[in-house]
Amino acid sequence: MPFTLCLYQRFPVLCSVTYNAGPFQGQGTVWNLSSTGWRLSGNLPMRPREALSLTVTLPNEQHILIPEAVVRWARGQEFAVENLAMEPHTQARLGHYVKRLAQAPMEIDL
Repeated sequence: MPFTLCLYQRFPVLCSVTYNAGPFQGQGTVWNLSSTGWRLSGNLPMRPREALSLTVTLPNEQHILIPEAVVRWARGQEFAVENLAMEPHTQARLGHYVKRLAQAPMEIDL
């Protein structure tokens, strides 16, 4: 597996996620996030380069819908996902949340 450098700072979180790959649906936990991706584990194992969609419930109860994403790496039930497409308002909400994490990481409820 080639080494991939993450270009964006990742922040630890603990959020629930539902993800869909074709006709299959998985449930899991997001362990960290950036404005461009997620590290998560779930009950539906994924493989690198598989396409999926995600619905993440942030700790502040906001739902973030990612209609198009791709798995970048996978180990067992843990994998990293890169966002490929999302609505502009969703991107803005996620960007605002990440900015809050960057500015005051100890003030965000995990």
